[in-house]
Amino acid sequence: MKIAIATKDFETVSSHAGQTRQWLVYDLTDHRANRLLPAPSRVNLDKAQVLHVFEDKEPHPLDSVDLIVAASAGDGFIRHMKKRGAEVLLTGESDPALAITRILAGEALPDPRFDITTVLCKLRDLFSRH
Repeated sequence: MKIAIATKDFETVSSHAGQTRQWLVYDLTDHRANRLLPAPSRVNLDKAQVLHVFEDKEPHPLDSVDLIVAASAGDGFIRHMKKRGAEVLLTGESDPALAITRILAGEALPDPRFDITTVLCKLRDLFSRH
């Protein structure tokens, strides 16, 4: 399983996943319980690779991801990622390492905080191609 966490400068879980450029990707394929987490790889998307504007005509650096974690995302983003094979989990947890630890432990993550950009995304998603 691979989990991608949307971040701000690789330090804090980012809101607005569709506009995020910095991602931490945890490859948990060989991970076993009670072991240290593998170091995440850092994925820094180019402007053309940002998921809100990415054309689905070619492979994307996040294509092999099974789960995306972010503080907020619009319905269009969630539908788009589902078509690409990834589920989206929204959370109020701001620490990427704590978020991944809680996910692996099967613990509930804090609910996402209110984010005005999500409301704007919902409006935009009414007219989205996704």
